Amino acid sequence: MKVFLFLAVCLGLYYASEAEVYTHCELLRIFKETGLAGYYGYSAANWICLAYYESGYNTAAVNNNGPSRDYGIFQINSKWWCNDGKTSGAVNACHISCQSLLNNDIYDDIECAKRVVRDPNGMSAWVAWRNHCKGRDLSRFTSGC
Repeated sequence: MKVFLFLAVCLGLYYASEAEVYTHCELLRIFKETGLAGYYGYSAANWICLAYYESGYNTAAVNNNGPSRDYGIFQINSKWWCNDGKTSGAVNACHISCQSLLNNDIYDDIECAKRVVRDPNGMSAWVAWRNHCKGRDLSRFTSGC
């Protein structure tokens, strides 16, 4: 039992060390570089606002929503978009492990977010975007960069 607990702590520390909390300017640069800025008509400010309200720009963020969980900087849901090995009836439309969304490499997160936004709901798939970003002045998310 002690060995199992030790391994669990070590694994947790490993994943925490691989995580990063980005700044909005770092995200702006990455979103421009990857084509996320302007993707499907959504400005970089919309994506940065989404990441702020979903995860606080933290790549290691995980939230439990009952039967499913949300992972990473965009809080990608395990019911529809990624495979966490725990969610019953998961679709995994991004063909990605949810665990891979928890490190400081957000390029796979971005590809999955692009897949999410191509669905009919667009960015409205994210409740945080609807509640905090949609139709608002988002200039503060790109100012100073």
